[in-house]
Amino acid sequence: MNEELARLLPPPPERDVPPGPLAHHKDRLMQLIDDDRATTPAVSTPAAARRTRPRLPRPALWLPAAALTLAGAITVGLVTATDSGYGLRQSDGESAVVLLDRIADVAAETEVEPVRDDQLVYVKLLTAGAEAKDQNSVYVPGKLHTLEAWVSQEPGPVEQLALHYENGDYFPLRELLPPGSPGVPAGIDRPTYKWLAALPTDPDELLAELHRLIKPFEDQERSQAVFDKIGELLNASVMPPKTAAALYGAAAKIPGVTRIEDAVDPAGRHGVGIRRVDGRSGWATEWIFDREALTYLGERTYLTTDGVSGKKGTVLGETAVLERAVVDEYRERPGSSSSSSS
Repeated sequence: MNEELARLLPPPPERDVPPGPLAHHKDRLMQLIDDDRATTPAVSTPAAARRTRPRLPRPALWLPAAALTLAGAITVGLVTATDSGYGLRQSDGESAVVLLDRIADVAAETEVEPVRDDQLVYVKLLTAGAEAKDQNSVYVPGKLHTLEAWVSQEPGPVEQLALHYENGDYFPLRELLPPGSPGVPAGIDRPTYKWLAALPTDPDELLAELHRLIKPFEDQERSQAVFDKIGELLNASVMPPKTAAALYGAAAKIPGVTRIEDAVDPAGRHGVGIRRVDGRSGWATEWIFDREALTYLGERTYLTTDGVSGKKGTVLGETAVLERAVVDEYRERPGSSSSSSS
């Protein structure tokens, strides 16, 4: 019945959901569930209401798994990189695998100060997410805006996962929990530094572990689910160098990854890209890296075919990482000694 009620709400833009509207939808959904339990028998859903739509990928810091539930061999294959309007065709030189291997080498040599459980990962992003009015509407790309997030590193379980600053206001990001639940522990959908440090650092073993941990969305290829999750981790987390290197190494082993010779992040920074197309869902995810330093800049997800969700090339979500650091208090910004409690 929860699934039936969830369809009464617009599908959330899972890449970037402003906390205010998200809280409104969650509250409304809980009211509907409570009202339904008291008054309404179970009903079937018409086939027309079950039209396939892409379930937008999102960084792990935006929406935890339970909230999403309520609201709604290894050979690199060749995929043409010109069918979306983003980037150029893969060059005849360095392949995606070779590029990812070089990026992994750089990540392995990057110095990272370990993050304590009582500290917070601070991320400043330029981001936008598509929205749809209802189940039958096409997605409309959102406007780019700045978002700051302070992400809890407590091993858990915790109720407040992060604190966001967006459009001039602070918003605590909390999980929707069943009565009596102690909170959300660290894991694949709440990746703390310590949890990431415990992952296998052999790319083959890590890829197998990710396949075990990650459940694809409906009509999503399993390989795409893993590729998108790796992107989420790289986008929103501070992690040990060996873990970052292993993630890039694992990505190199996912079938269908291609190199984009000229990729541009939402901040307008040109670089080189790594892309994978999900032929089943009809979208592509593209990571952008600095061409010289090979550091991660951001990512973009967009439709690759015309369909019920929109026209080919429609941007579903995009993010540019502007700053990433470790701080001791909520609302504390890098380089600032002032802080205040949330």
